[in-house]
Amino acid sequence: MRHLRMPAAFALALGLIAGACGGGPTTTPTASPGATGAAVSSDPFVMLSTQLNTVTESEALRSQILSGFTAAKVEFRGETAGPFADRIVAESKAGKGTVGVIGGLHGDFGALDLNLFEDLTPLATKLKDRGFPAEFMELGKLGTTRQIYIPWMQATYILGVNKQALQYLPSGVSVDNITYQQLTQWCKNISDQTGRKRCGLPAGPMSLLHRLIQGYMYPAYTGGLVTTYKSSDAAALWQEMKNLWQYTNPQSLQIDFMQESMLSGEVWVGFDHVARLVKAFEGKPNDFVAAPAPKGPKGLYYMSVLAGLGIPKSTPNKSGAEAFIDYMTTTAVQAKTLTTVAFFPVLTQEVSAGVPPHLKAISDGVQKQAKHADAKVALLPIGLGAKGGEFNKVQLDTFQRIVIKNEDITKVLSEQATILQAVMNDTKAPCWRPDPPSTGPCQVK
Repeated sequence: MRHLRMPAAFALALGLIAGACGGGPTTTPTASPGATGAAVSSDPFVMLSTQLNTVTESEALRSQILSGFTAAKVEFRGETAGPFADRIVAESKAGKGTVGVIGGLHGDFGALDLNLFEDLTPLATKLKDRGFPAEFMELGKLGTTRQIYIPWMQATYILGVNKQALQYLPSGVSVDNITYQQLTQWCKNISDQTGRKRCGLPAGPMSLLHRLIQGYMYPAYTGGLVTTYKSSDAAALWQEMKNLWQYTNPQSLQIDFMQESMLSGEVWVGFDHVARLVKAFEGKPNDFVAAPAPKGPKGLYYMSVLAGLGIPKSTPNKSGAEAFIDYMTTTAVQAKTLTTVAFFPVLTQEVSAGVPPHLKAISDGVQKQAKHADAKVALLPIGLGAKGGEFNKVQLDTFQRIVIKNEDITKVLSEQATILQAVMNDTKAPCWRPDPPSTGPCQVK
């Protein structure tokens, strides 16, 4: 699904952000010495990636980002998941190839034999002062004791907040550290004191509501998704959703992109994907702040579309590949990546050089979320293949039946859990984070 590839989503939702942003920094970052301290070979290599592989994205990457790496010549090639995996496997079998660095989503790495990759633990140690979130580094190990990939770039979902709403926060509550119950109280305060329901959830036919349920609300209340689908904790979540819906703008059922409603003033507090908030921040940069998602009893769970950089053992230039990863994760290049291809930084360090104010504001919210003391990452569904739509429909149908049609929570969860289990059995998909690892299809408990 194209919304999982963030730059493509920006292109569909916003037009090309790179054009809207101008050129980003006026200076071009240069390559640093090899991160491990070794001399860097100048042998050329290919960067193979499942990301940034549209014509516009690839050209922007080549001309504005890769051109600043001078230690070795790097040729970028974008591929879809199938050919991407086939090439890595083929070069591994040959013992040596042309691919020096690979870039992909977490799931792209997880679909491959991890023995194909170099252990990047020494490189991770050298780069630790850059402040990669611990959750991201742990994900980069893919359940092993080795660093399979170094985090590269991300996209996620946050709260977009009109500054007018801040005065109605519950007493003593910070917008950067709010629970779902406090969000409900905040929305009630706004409704009671202004006479209008100004909180919004994207619940239109083309919205990403299912991702908010899967990666935010369910884990925050239950600590899982599939395994906990019909639990008592899940029932508590849906009751809170019903409470919140009382104070949610009734137009939410038609909202696909929160940014339009925020720009019009219909919504003051909107929860959505960064790509679907950015036009509000761009249009009225002084009116909005970005804040982390709410937290629940199990913590602040958020879904990160996380991309990483790894080195295959068949690389023709290991030292050059390490220097390249070092370069791509500097604050200057992370800022350049944001302004050029609209993926957000993975560093907790300040990233601001050349970043337009509206993107800087959103980036601040993304960083606050990643650095939050209670933050935990939930992954996109893995292993569902063509059944991904059926999986998403389970959550959306649950929402419609409980929140909109006011059906009995326990009954609905029991019935929808049966449908969910059938999807898991059909796909044989094992559990993914936040659910614990499983052998065989993930099971609803």
